[in-house]
Amino acid sequence: MIRTDLTALTLGFLCASAAALAQTPQQDAVATFFNPQGQEIGKAMLTQTTSGVLIEIDVSNIANGEHGFHIHETGICDGSDGFKSAGGHFEPGQRQHGYLAGHGSHAGDMPNQFAAADDKLQAQVLNPNVTLADGPTSVLDADGSALVIHADPDDYRSQPAGNAGDRIACAVIEKR
Repeated sequence: MIRTDLTALTLGFLCASAAALAQTPQQDAVATFFNPQGQEIGKAMLTQTTSGVLIEIDVSNIANGEHGFHIHETGICDGSDGFKSAGGHFEPGQRQHGYLAGHGSHAGDMPNQFAAADDKLQAQVLNPNVTLADGPTSVLDADGSALVIHADPDDYRSQPAGNAGDRIACAVIEKR
């Protein structure tokens, strides 16, 4: 009798969970990384979660070591201008750059990432300050946004962008 009740309870829970998930549209986006010479060097998958946007990256041909990694304000990656076309860091709230800034960091600020000895950078980063849904913190706004990897590590305090050096890889974020 207990086993039957437990089975019925489990089935009821699974059905309710499936119905709730079906009512919540999954928000996903993708981005393809290019180097300044226009060669494709990797991909990113962005997934909306209840805690923010999960960004999974897999990039090759990134020099071994620590690199600044940010969301930039414009969805343009023109290698001929060193990816300056991507604009500054994504920040709809007008805060200063850096985790060590006194008044909070840019929405697009994220932790430095490390490329391995084989020049591959693979990471999973959760950004709680942005969304893929409509709204002021959406990285899928009218002019889009881009993921940028820098040559050097972000120092988390220099204004306006952390003294992270050249932009060595760029990926336009696109709704999937």
